[in-house]
Amino acid sequence: MADSNLAQDTRATIEAQIIELRNEMGRLSKSLQSRASDAAEEAEDAFETVKARANGAAKTVRRQAHAVSEAIGDNPGTAAAVLSSAGVIGLLVGFAAGYILASGSRR
Repeated sequence: MADSNLAQDTRATIEAQIIELRNEMGRLSKSLQSRASDAAEEAEDAFETVKARANGAAKTVRRQAHAVSEAIGDNPGTAAAVLSSAGVIGLLVGFAAGYILASGSRR
């Protein structure tokens, strides 16, 4: 009889612990859902911010490219002179760099 009471007490204790664990799991699940929801909202806000900034940057680049193309169309001679000057300067810098590198390897 004492064994029966001990078994019942043990069973009741284990059942109470199981109920307590289930309740704790429910609280943890709700907490995780809340945190996941908050994280998703923050990520969505960050994405919208980046998207808005990228759209603004793209519009700015388009406007500047349009302004440059209009300037080139209005002044083709000046544009050709600037571009050819930049090419000549680049060529001279390349020759100078090649000369410096070549003279350094001979020593």
